[in-house]
Amino acid sequence: MTTLTKNLMVYEIGRRTRLKNREVRVVVESLMEVWAESLAQGYRIELEHLFVIETQLIDRGTSTGTLNGRVTPRYIKRLTLRTSKRLKQRLKCQ
Repeated sequence: MTTLTKNLMVYEIGRRTRLKNREVRVVVESLMEVWAESLAQGYRIELEHLFVIETQLIDRGTSTGTLNGRVTPRYIKRLTLRTSKRLKQRLKCQ
């Protein structure tokens, strides 16, 4: 299994579009910044026919316990990723 890193994405997008890698890198890094800021603010990211990423606020109740001698937070944020039906079908076929 190969990992799709940021550098590999930049290379592949540049190869397919014939844009310079510097230009592609700026766009990819900007996209990553926008996504990170949006998720931190509680927005969800939806790419049609691919996936949905969203943050969920989890209430762990009043008895959260301790971790390394510290009281753990009652509310935590969790990222969830849901794949589209189309992507699920493509993954099943392979």
